[in-house]
Order: sequence, then structure tokens, then C-alpha cells
Amino acid sequence: MKKILLSFLLSVPVLGFSQSFQVNLQGQKQTAMGGAGAGLALDEAAVFFNPGAVSFLKRNGVQAGAHGIWLKTAFNQTGSATTEYNKNKIPTPLAAYAVFGSPENRLRFGLGVYTPFGGAMHWNEDWTGKYTVTSLDLQAIYIQPTLSLRITDNIGIGGGLVYALGKVDLQKAVPYTNNGVQTTAQLKGHSKDFGWNAGIFIKTVSGVSVGVTHRSQVTAKVENGDANFFNAPASVQSLLPTKFNATLPLPATTTVGFGFYPSEKTTIALDVNWVWWHAYKNLDFYYDKGDPTLSKRNYHDAATFRVGIQNETTSFLTLRAGVAYALSPVGEGYVTPEVPDADRLLLSAGIGLKPSERFGIDFSFLYENIKSRTETNIETGLSGTFKTVAYIPGVALSYKF
Repeated sequence: MKKILLSFLLSVPVLGFSQSFQVNLQGQKQTAMGGAGAGLALDEAAVFFNPGAVSFLKRNGVQAGAHGIWLKTAFNQTGSATTEYNKNKIPTPLAAYAVFGSPENRLRFGLGVYTPFGGAMHWNEDWTGKYTVTSLDLQAIYIQPTLSLRITDNIGIGGGLVYALGKVDLQKAVPYTNNGVQTTAQLKGHSKDFGWNAGIFIKTVSGVSVGVTHRSQVTAKVENGDANFFNAPASVQSLLPTKFNATLPLPATTTVGFGFYPSEKTTIALDVNWVWWHAYKNLDFYYDKGDPTLSKRNYHDAATFRVGIQNETTSFLTLRAGVAYALSPVGEGYVTPEVPDADRLLLSAGIGLKPSERFGIDFSFLYENIKSRTETNIETGLSGTFKTVAYIPGVALSYKF
């Protein structure tokens, strides 16, 4: 019985980071331009998109913004005519940046606080896949102090140390009842880890700007996470674990970006991201009761292609638009219902308002259409078709000094 219970728990994709929980909402201007920005010295969000470009910013400034994610997922179990939907819960990833130092000097300083991984998925407590997951709340907040050096008039380099704070709350049904009430398992944990972000920014003689950046893998270590069981029968309570440890890699990302300037007021950005998802070949779990178990994931590296345009229509109004296409890293047989992943098309737009010389307001809207995907999960046996769309508005305020 003990082995069965532990095996059942370990079949859960704990902490779901491996299920394409990368959040690409680190700047309102860049979000409105399809998420492209590594080849531009656009604003304070360069702390994230390319630290090497920070030294090319014309003014110092601070900005803060947030997005709201409306995610709609439909699931149709194989052989069933019934379609089930996730609950509405709106995560709000945040991003804030500051850039300091005289623009005339070659050395500049930056600070960024942003959310590169996270998600929220909630299903009805009695849905078909309740023994896989009923809810997941996940967040990783990165704090990044940054140095940027303009080593020549055309080349800048920069980098920052990342302090990563992670937390997770995952719940699922367990196949027991107590006085007719379903038993529920909850896994909660926190992590504190380190990484880095570095980039180079080049202004070519042809007028095209080029950026190359790399954000390192962060190995999130969850130690002494809490394993809670609600309404568990007395006959199995002594067999259930109370603590768990897990080591979960948050993948590295390498980006090559280009900036084109067909006119003084128009900017075109082109980025290619390569995300090193192969770190998720396996995930190890350690409980205070029972032997460690290896859970296979077999994810593979995947690319995202992004293009965006910005036009400073007037001194008050700037218009932006973009498109991107992301390839899924999740292989056949490994799709799970936390955030069912597939190749996706992204369309974006936004406006920037400048009420004064120092103050700015930027709005963005991102639409994600994740392809329909029919899969049978190798570990859980959950079989059916997932289809997801997301609507993501955002706003940020900025101040120059």
C-alpha cells in the first residue's frame, strides 16, 4: 500500500516548471512588439532583454507594470462527447526596472524585478483528470542588479546576478474518501537560488543594431516542502509523506535580436529565442517516507520567432504591433493538464502615451492561440484533446529623470 501511494504521488508533475511555464511578459513595449527586444536599446526593460543595451539608453528612468492572463483551456476526453473547461483565475505577473548613472558616462547601473516563470491552472474538483491535478499556482520572481558598460561608441556589454525566489502550490485528488468526502493532496514549497543574465549590444555601421543575450539556467531547489493530505482515511495516514525535496531546472535562454530603423520614427525588431528545455529529461523527487523516484519528461530544446514594429506617430502617441510563433518543447506522451502545451501563434498590439516629457503610459495586448493537441500521457494515462487560448492585457507607468 505504501509503495502504491508514493508512486501515485510521484506521477504528479510536481512544480510544473517543466511544462512550458516560461512567462514572456517582461516589458509592455516589447510585449506589444511580439516579445522582441534583444536588439534594441528601447527602455529600462533592457535590464532583462539585453543588459548590454542599458548603457545606450538616452535617459535614466524607472518603470513598473503588470499583465493579467485570461486563460481558457478545453479538454475532451477520448471517447467522450463532454467538453470540460478550466476555472477562471487571473495571474498577474509583474515587472519593474530602474536605470541609473549619467548617460554621458560609459558605465550605467540597472535593477530589474520580473517574473520569467509562473502560471495558474484550476480545474473543477471532480473533473476527469482530478487524480492528475486540480489546481496549480506557480511563481518564480527574479531580482537582477545589473552593470552595463559601453566599451566603444558602438559596442556595449552588460550582465547581472539573478536572485530567484520560487513558490508552488499544487493540489490533486487522491483515490480515497473519508465519510464520503474526497481525499485531496497538496504540495507546497519554496526555493531560493541564483543565476545570471548577460548580453552584448552592437550598433553596426549600416545602422542596424544587433543584440546577443544569454539568461542562465536556474536550478531551483525545493527543500522541506510540505505534503498535506485532507480528509485522508485513518487507515492510510501513517503511510503518507509529510515533506518532500525536489531539484527543478528553470531552463536557460539564448537570444539573437536585430533592430532596423527604416525612418527616424519607425523601429522594427526581430528576435529568435532558443530555450534549453532539454534539462527536463528527468525530475527527481525525495520524500520523507519511501525511496526516491525518477520521473521521465524527455523535453527537448525549442525556438520562438518574434517580430515587432513601433512607430512614433506623434510626440504624444506611439503605436506598436507584433507577431510570434513558439514551438513546443513537450514531446509526444508528456502533455499534462497544468498548462497543456503545443505550438502556438502570438499576436500583439499596443500604444504608448506621453503626457509629459518625463511621464509615460504604455498599454499592450497579447493573444495566444495554442494549437489543439490530442495526447495520452505515458505516466498518468490521461487521454484526450486539449485546446487553449489566452488573452493578456497589460499596462506600465514610467518616469524619466
